[in-house]
Amino acid sequence: MTDSTRSGAAVAAPDAARASPESRRALELLDAAVAAMGGEMRAGQHEMVRQVSEAIHTGDHLLVQAGTGTGKSLAYLVPLIAHAMDSDRPSVVSTATLALQAQIVGRDLPRLLEAVRPALTRPVDVALLKGRSNYACLHKTGGGFPEEDAPDALFSLGEDAAPHPTPAVGAGGAASALGREVVRLREWVEDTATGDRDDLVPGVSDRAWRQVSVSSMECLGAARCPVAQECFSEKARAAAADADIIITNHAMLAISAFEGLAVLPEYDVVVIDEAHELHDRVTGAVSGQLSASMVSAAATGLRRHASIATTALDSAATAFEAASELVPSGLLPGGLPEDLEQALAQVRDAARAALSDSKAEGKSEADADGGRQMARSRASLVFELAERILAASDLREVVWASRPSSFTPGSGYAPPDESAPATFNVAPLSVAGRLREGLFEDHTVILTSATLAIGSEFGPVAGSLGLSGPGAPAWTGIDVGSPFDYPRQGVLYVAKDLPKPERGSSDAQLAELLTLLQASRGGALGLFSSKRAAEEAAEALRPKVDFEILCQGESSLAALVTQFADEPDTCLFGTMSLWQGVDVPGASCRLVVIDRIPFPRPDDPLMTARTRDVARNGGNGFMSVSATHAAVRLAQGAGRLIRAAGDRGVVAVLDSRLATARYGGFLRSALPPFWATTDRATVTGILERLSAR
Repeated sequence: MTDSTRSGAAVAAPDAARASPESRRALELLDAAVAAMGGEMRAGQHEMVRQVSEAIHTGDHLLVQAGTGTGKSLAYLVPLIAHAMDSDRPSVVSTATLALQAQIVGRDLPRLLEAVRPALTRPVDVALLKGRSNYACLHKTGGGFPEEDAPDALFSLGEDAAPHPTPAVGAGGAASALGREVVRLREWVEDTATGDRDDLVPGVSDRAWRQVSVSSMECLGAARCPVAQECFSEKARAAAADADIIITNHAMLAISAFEGLAVLPEYDVVVIDEAHELHDRVTGAVSGQLSASMVSAAATGLRRHASIATTALDSAATAFEAASELVPSGLLPGGLPEDLEQALAQVRDAARAALSDSKAEGKSEADADGGRQMARSRASLVFELAERILAASDLREVVWASRPSSFTPGSGYAPPDESAPATFNVAPLSVAGRLREGLFEDHTVILTSATLAIGSEFGPVAGSLGLSGPGAPAWTGIDVGSPFDYPRQGVLYVAKDLPKPERGSSDAQLAELLTLLQASRGGALGLFSSKRAAEEAAEALRPKVDFEILCQGESSLAALVTQFADEPDTCLFGTMSLWQGVDVPGASCRLVVIDRIPFPRPDDPLMTARTRDVARNGGNGFMSVSATHAAVRLAQGAGRLIRAAGDRGVVAVLDSRLATARYGGFLRSALPPFWATTDRATVTGILERLSAR
């Protein structure tokens, strides 16, 4: 493979006469599927099926940029179905979002399998596999675990609440909103076949769900749990082991690659959809947080549920809290201060001793103790995190202290409250090496997204995932295009004359936004860099327009998007949740406004550390980290505009740096090839004509 191909140059399709048997079979299935579903063959879809099939045949990794409207789900599912006919191992499809998982399992795969059924030699089994905490735990609902009101999977706010019964139900109904949710959950558990939280409609709060679920650390395990045979999570894993195609998420993939845990069955091929999210999702899945309150909660839990003395762990929590108070928020670039290092060593050693003291010797399966397991899982996590933070420099990991915001209304800025207790965060400086070893080394990997290349280069994204440098595996990058005519369907407007953005929304920016909204007469999706910026813009503009402006947080995201789609003149303002995954074709979304280039926050400790690391190694840290991050996010946001062949509209960027800064061309190269202008009169005229339609 040539260096140009490795760095992401598009490659020509293999000659049909020389295509592999796998490729020919997949293309035959595609023809059958399109015919049966009454669809239309798309050139990009045909090309993607061919390339994915060839990658499976050769074992080389493949990066496929497939623009909106290509039908990329169908284009990778068809080759996986063809592969299933001959393989004795399952294939995996990994997504970043639950919405795409649900779409694949509930719509795309069933329709496709029905369409190609006459052409298959046998049925294809499909399984959906999620993390253990997504399934209800029958042992917990049966009273095998204490019911603890914790705000996260393992820890309460520094306090281990006493076990309490199910919230009381009197003649007038459940005693509280939480009680009503828990009662409904327990009734649902009696009837559900899957125990999957996403099958519960309507849903419940995280707080209620924790009353019926356990994390992987809290789980007793199949060997010790008295209800393992009925366990929803174990059934899902068993179904996955026997499946041809497994649908899962990036977090599960990360745990498999980084931790070496058998959370997924042995597989040979994996397709990573929404692959632009893989780097950040993997980072999030393998990051950790430790605070003094977590250490105290672990000690309390061990006393209560394992009946051991925790004097050493209590003392360690006190020492850790005292040392934490002296550490300012932000990166610890010079390593751990001596007092903090000593306190963490004390925490580590005390947690190790407590784990040893709390072992349940001679317990039978019938005596499986959920309370003890929960307490030990807390102590185990404390031990692992303390040890990891102490070894961070050797492991090339980043450590920083964080505290809650001290924001007060009208301040415009929310610095950390340095008087609040600190939480210490640890994350890998890079996930590339571990992904190369745990994911790319033993599997054929196909990564796909509408935003994988910047310009024609796949190198920046490929490098962040471990596909560059000495010893990197072979890969091919292709762009199969989009069926949309972007220069005729969309306009990119950059407000070149606006001042450089500062914190919050400026008067000039709000005036520009008002001008655009009035010309468009609504129908705008506003993508903002922060929740506060979205709220400020909505509050400032609502009295000045005669159409409705919705704002994220005022209702569920699904309800807001539905209303926005149903009402052509309504606007919707929000933050990163709206930058991707929102699919509103038609006139309801004729204007997409981006308030600023989505660079990482300048005070983001992990991004800062990664930027400095690139610079130390002779690279351009800003371009490699911040600009690349911004380019992919900007392309995702701009991609909300054209969702169907009949769509027309404007993407307006209210950040003059996109037109004036040296890196502007790099960022613009990631966007669809819209017709571009910086002239306000031109774009308002276009918007007025669009609204008149």
